[in-house]
Amino acid sequence: MKASVKWTDGRQFVAESGSGHAVVIDGPPDHGGRNTGPRPMEMLLMGMGACTSFDVLEILEKSRAPVEDCVADIEAERADSVPSVFTKIHVHFTVTGKGLKEKQVQRAVELSADKYCSASIMLAKGGVEVTHSYTIVES
Repeated sequence: MKASVKWTDGRQFVAESGSGHAVVIDGPPDHGGRNTGPRPMEMLLMGMGACTSFDVLEILEKSRAPVEDCVADIEAERADSVPSVFTKIHVHFTVTGKGLKEKQVQRAVELSADKYCSASIMLAKGGVEVTHSYTIVES
């Protein structure tokens, strides 16, 4: 896997993935940025959220669960001192579908957290307290 990050101006960068997709990453104006894109740590958090969401959906779809929507809301706390690393991350899934079984959703979330999500497992092994919860919404 490869990526490149090119500085464009101030604290703005264009990051390009090895698969050819690009995203603007920027800093806040008080740190030389122009607020034209997410911050680097926000990108890390969004990447982790997408990684675990991918797993949860794949597991539910393989078990033929009738998923219509899945939203992962992620909240994180960071250390007060430099480096301002993540200390806690909580992911809350809201899974919507008709007749979803709680055991299936619980199992999908647990498997992602404990076995499949490379991003959240890597962060947890690095000392971040990563927790998960879920809500099932009947459509």
